[in-house]
Amino acid sequence: MNSGISSMGHQQTLLVMPNDGVEAVLNFIAQAHHELRLKQFKLESEAVEAALLQAQARGVLVRVMLNPHTSGGDRWNDAAFERLKAAGIEVAWTSDSFPVTHEKSIVVDNTAALISTFNLSDKYFTETRDYGVITYAQVAIDQVIAGFEADWQRSFFSPDLSIGLVWSSFHSRGQMARVIDAAKERIWVQHPKYVDSVILERLITARNRGVKVRVLCGGKHGISDWDIYDTFSSLRIMEGAGVKVRRQKHLKLHVKMIIIDTKSALIGSMNIDRSAFDIRRELGIETDAPEVIARCVEFFNFDWQQASKYSPPDPLDPASHEQGELAPDPNFIHD
Repeated sequence: MNSGISSMGHQQTLLVMPNDGVEAVLNFIAQAHHELRLKQFKLESEAVEAALLQAQARGVLVRVMLNPHTSGGDRWNDAAFERLKAAGIEVAWTSDSFPVTHEKSIVVDNTAALISTFNLSDKYFTETRDYGVITYAQVAIDQVIAGFEADWQRSFFSPDLSIGLVWSSFHSRGQMARVIDAAKERIWVQHPKYVDSVILERLITARNRGVKVRVLCGGKHGISDWDIYDTFSSLRIMEGAGVKVRRQKHLKLHVKMIIIDTKSALIGSMNIDRSAFDIRRELGIETDAPEVIARCVEFFNFDWQQASKYSPPDPLDPASHEQGELAPDPNFIHD
């Protein structure tokens, strides 16, 4: 784990999965002495559930919000919800103001907040490339808490967009576009899904003004039938515009990260996806802490070297969609 101070004076620490593993999350939870707030899309880790129960046993007030179902209707969190409830932990479903809450955050004692791309499930600690940023900046922690409390109480939340957090719905598309527009030399994108014409146009415009753009995708793996047409088409359009596209296969690609000029990055739960921008609860964080960026760059370079050049297939030719793909995993879907 690498820690550093951003240009805003925010202390941040980067977690990388699977390298740091579940132990990094357990160690973070173990730091709680008074209060623990957890909002998650998926909770399927026995180790994390045990850590929550241990926190409760030592007198920590533990509150958990879980997303009730995916956009496809799968209810992955029912078992965890019932176990936590039976143990006396305060647990609730996420706000019904959003069809899906895809945010992945944990706040410890009003002193630190973890904002991640990974779910709290063993798969995401062992099989996928994912990231998390721990912020110790009080202004950022307070806003994650405010978002948690608003969703817990089913009240409206209007975030301050000037402190380096990236929120959906309503705001994140513009925040991501601003990050891309700032690029002068290079943009490195590591995202699984490409289903938004505004961000697609921003990336191509950057390439047209001379910015070198690299895209690491996961191919078809984890992309729903509904999203495959846009994703393949967007990748083909970018490739035609001179963007270098590679497909990651040594680890399942689940991370959502954009690195700008190897000096700053946007990491968060939101896919490049209309639903993620417009109707879901999502949370991301910007960073330019040198030590954090150095580790992001190191792992992106490693993943890039492990990946192979990818020529996305014709979305209207289903027979070509499975060529060279990882085996399908019904429990690994980019919602």
